[in-house]
Amino acid sequence: MKKFEEKTTKTTPIYDGKIVKLQVDDVTLPNGNVAKREIIKHPGAVAVIAVTDDGKLVLVEQYRKALERSIIEIPAGKLEPGEEPIVTARRELEEETGYGAQSFTYLQAFATSPGFADEIIHLFVAKDLYKIENKAELDEDEFVELLEVSLEEAGQMVADERIYDAKTAFAVLWLAVQ
Repeated sequence: MKKFEEKTTKTTPIYDGKIVKLQVDDVTLPNGNVAKREIIKHPGAVAVIAVTDDGKLVLVEQYRKALERSIIEIPAGKLEPGEEPIVTARRELEEETGYGAQSFTYLQAFATSPGFADEIIHLFVAKDLYKIENKAELDEDEFVELLEVSLEEAGQMVADERIYDAKTAFAVLWLAVQ
């Protein structure tokens, strides 16, 4: 048994959408009591810390409906069924920024919101960037603006809450300690 493990006794599917599924699990707690857990199932994602030859961090600004605002983020996207994270990383970097990279290094994976979701993001560092002449198109419901900023500028964006998501704040912190 895993420390503090909660044993699922029943799963009730609530919603099966294009990106996420929602379920309610009945669980038995370590002390024998029972509880309900609302869980979002997500296929996982990748995010890319893309750095230009002159040390600029490649970012995109886009509107996030859940927050009702635009935020500035590192390029990222959802894993497709059966797709390896490196394939997703290459595709998302190209689609969102028009860049390809000679070098992709896997950094780590982490949970985004473990209190209610199983989403894992695989984080890559992309270097030796090059512009792609005929880049892949964005998804039809995706609108982004490309930014290239210094580490200092990115740090100010975190302070100003223009960078507001954990994966991008993590990327800025990671770059700062390199």
